[in-house]
Amino acid sequence: MTVVMEKPGQPGQTVQAEPPPPVAPVRRISRSMVVGAILVVWLVLFAVLRGKQTLSLAAADLTDLHRWLNDVNDSIGANRNSNPLFLYGFNEIRLVIDNLVTFVQDLISQPSGDRPLPQIGWLGVVGLAGYVSWAVANWRVALLAVAGFTFLGLQGLWQESMDTLALTLSAVLVALLFALPLGVWAGLSPRANRIVTPFLDFMQTMPTFVYLAPLTLFFLIGGASATIATVIYAAPPAIRITAHAIRSVPATTVEAAASMGATRRQSLLKVLLPMSKRTVVMGINQTIMAALAMVTIAALIDAPGLGKTVVQALQSLDVGTAFNAGLAIVVMAIVLDRVTTAASGRAEAARRSGSALLKWRRHLLAAGGVVAAVLVYLSHTYLWAAEFPGDGSTGSNIAKAADDVTTWAQDNLSGLTNGFRDAITNGLLNPFQTLLTDSPWWLVGAALIGIAVVLGGWRAGITTAVCVGLLVATGVWSDGMTTLASTVVATVLVMLLGVVFGVWMGRSALVDRMVRPTLDAAQVMPPFVYLVPFLALFGATRFTAIVAAIVYAAPVAIKIIADGVRTVPATTVEAATSTGCNTWQIITKVQLPMARSALTLATNQGLIYVLSMVVVGGLVGAGALGYDVVAGFSQGQLYGKGLAAGLAIVLLGVMFDRITQAAARRTSN
Repeated sequence: MTVVMEKPGQPGQTVQAEPPPPVAPVRRISRSMVVGAILVVWLVLFAVLRGKQTLSLAAADLTDLHRWLNDVNDSIGANRNSNPLFLYGFNEIRLVIDNLVTFVQDLISQPSGDRPLPQIGWLGVVGLAGYVSWAVANWRVALLAVAGFTFLGLQGLWQESMDTLALTLSAVLVALLFALPLGVWAGLSPRANRIVTPFLDFMQTMPTFVYLAPLTLFFLIGGASATIATVIYAAPPAIRITAHAIRSVPATTVEAAASMGATRRQSLLKVLLPMSKRTVVMGINQTIMAALAMVTIAALIDAPGLGKTVVQALQSLDVGTAFNAGLAIVVMAIVLDRVTTAASGRAEAARRSGSALLKWRRHLLAAGGVVAAVLVYLSHTYLWAAEFPGDGSTGSNIAKAADDVTTWAQDNLSGLTNGFRDAITNGLLNPFQTLLTDSPWWLVGAALIGIAVVLGGWRAGITTAVCVGLLVATGVWSDGMTTLASTVVATVLVMLLGVVFGVWMGRSALVDRMVRPTLDAAQVMPPFVYLVPFLALFGATRFTAIVAAIVYAAPVAIKIIADGVRTVPATTVEAATSTGCNTWQIITKVQLPMARSALTLATNQGLIYVLSMVVVGGLVGAGALGYDVVAGFSQGQLYGKGLAAGLAIVLLGVMFDRITQAAARRTSN
């Protein structure tokens, strides 16, 4: 560099200055490198300390906490009818819910009073299902509803199906009584939304299993506890979606109504709710689907219906009966989903059809109402219209076919399925489970906290530390680590499927149109249903639960990743193509890095879905926390341990959720 400097006696003399030394580039340590270092340290210490301070507990052993919970349960049972809190609180709530459920069951499923059959028989129920579906949706959905409900009877599962429908309708009714007003409030008030959101996050983080145990403590087993658990599980979607719908109404529309003199109440009733109607109905759809899924799982606490048939069949490894009942659950789920989905677009379809067709539709609906009323009368009066005809031979044939397929698969595919099972189990699951269960508890806790801090920040680290401490206190640390191992392995496989199919769908609109309907249909099915086919293929093992969890969680992960890849700007992809990048380079160097927040969100949702399904797998040999919860329901002396296992599941879910959500926020910033 040449500069002009003046020295004494030599003004304006040009001298050559030395260039500054080059600055060495600072290499930034990535989060993945830090996580890798934590894992290496963990492995080294594991090799030295293996088998020490593992907090293992035998299946029949209890801790002081478990015995205390058993004592609390016994004490509550002894004082249930004398303690004012129960006498005027929980018992009254249970009585109201029981009366509601009994009323609906008397209508459509159970003998009512002196009648040997319900008030409305099968013909009336099918007629009402068709008429309501036609009224809120269209004639195609009405035909689907009639065919679906008729098929339930042909399966020989009419009463079980109606019990499930009665519990679902009761729970949805109660849930919407609370959810819709709360959703409107949260949509109108940002402060209310901030208050409600953490509770909704917590409620949706918890797997379905964990609602059951604490509720039986206060409401006993049976329909009331099942309905209350279903209400708690099914209400959050309606609250969230209703609040979102209210907030999505353009502010200019609300301001225009206010400028014309509309009061706050008038703006709500005449502007906000009508413009939010379609989205609110979608929220009701999600509530119904969640309620149906929960009602089937609530069979573990003696809830009547199809879920009880599935549970009993799974426990006895009767694949045929489980498949027949599972198919009935799927049919009911499809019918309810199609009706409510079509109902959300009904108003728009009516506007497009024109006033003349709308007038004809009203006349036809009036005539259809008369026909439905006649069918209800016939089913109330005559035995042939009240009791579903036939002996359920269709269901017997379905069960026999499922058993035949199971036998064939076990005879001809056992080499393939067992090889696949053993490869995953011995190659991934067993080593990781050994690392978690045979490491000292404090080493595992330190590693989890360190990973949480690196990925999610200090707040996620603090949350993880609290969860680890409480997991130790539950006394089921070893079982918790076994469940953690299954959950992580299943989530890794879910993300592999998610990336492969998500990128494929995100890059091809044709593939998306072909695959997405299948993914949507898969998300309609309750968790129980996924266990049945894999029980036939892999037997009653923990691997069955893992595969079912993968299939259950993969659709949501695939759709999130596909949407994330699709949002990458086309100009960016074109620029990469113009520089000579091939397809693989575009995917790995452009689309996936730019969709990183979607990948993190998919991991979050995959973990939560997998955790809930792995726990349900306790019914088919998955063991660990799922088995502890199921055993707590069936064996009184293990109730306290089952309750502690439910708490451990919550803690795992909260820990996963906080880490992945915090990581998603840091990735998007």
